[in-house]
Amino acid sequence: MTFLEVKDLNVHFPIRGGILNRKIDAVRAVDGVSFQIEAGKTYGLVGESGSGKTTTGRAIIGLNNITSGQVLFQGNDLNDKANKKLDFRKDIQMIFQDPYSSLNPKKRVLDIVAEPLRNYEKMTKREELLEVAGLLEKVGLSEESIYKYPHQFSGGQRQRIGIARAIALKPKLIIADEPVSALDVSVQAQVLNFMKDIQNELNLTYLFISHDLGIVKHMSDRIGIMYKGRYVEEGNTEDIFSNPQHIYTKRLVAAIPDINPNNRAKQKEFREAVQKEYDQDYDQYFDEKGLAYPLRQHTDTHLVALPGRG
Repeated sequence: MTFLEVKDLNVHFPIRGGILNRKIDAVRAVDGVSFQIEAGKTYGLVGESGSGKTTTGRAIIGLNNITSGQVLFQGNDLNDKANKKLDFRKDIQMIFQDPYSSLNPKKRVLDIVAEPLRNYEKMTKREELLEVAGLLEKVGLSEESIYKYPHQFSGGQRQRIGIARAIALKPKLIIADEPVSALDVSVQAQVLNFMKDIQNELNLTYLFISHDLGIVKHMSDRIGIMYKGRYVEEGNTEDIFSNPQHIYTKRLVAAIPDINPNNRAKQKEFREAVQKEYDQDYDQYFDEKGLAYPLRQHTDTHLVALPGRG
């Protein structure tokens, strides 16, 4: 079942100049992006810094204005004025990249986690206290954490506090924007595994945004690859890793380190082959402006931005 559908999404930021500060051009941060997420699944959105992946996530949740296109959440167009009266915000929550800056250092954990509850639910102080304690227990933190401040926790614990806040309203969709990129490698796996456990327990749907294709592989059922605001490839996780078609995707796959020493020679050979293809055949993958072509069907589950296919 299609839970979230993004249709031809465009997010453009105006460039202004001249004496009258008129619009003279626009930055096409997101340029015609479309994808679907099934209920209870994880969709990975991957790209380098500046690719438009974070802007896409922020547009879905309403933090960036949509220039054109549609975001359909359970069949409802979130950008339709007629639906503005319906409050979908409690059903869509966000986990931010940096657990250090996304938590107010002047507030206790109780106030941080209870903030969405205070906005949407009518609770007594005791009910609120019990609810927050239960949320903290769910994310693996003790009840004593309630009265502490963010600086008293490790990075991984801070991110768990952020997750507790995100699930406080029992949302249906969580947009996780680089949720472990600010954490030590040793902590990343703990948080990712915990996110999967929470997903299974609460039947959550994730849009998982990251620059790291290796992390996305661990989390996602389906993956979209963005470059300069456009999709270059989309497919099931197996499609992307076993049969990458676009040179940009191939370079991302080739950049993933293999800790198995027996595979180093093979990995080096693959990287060299990908770099050679990139140097020789760049013009086959991008148009004269260096942008990706429209996506075309490669297989039933696999789309690639190459001319002359489909």
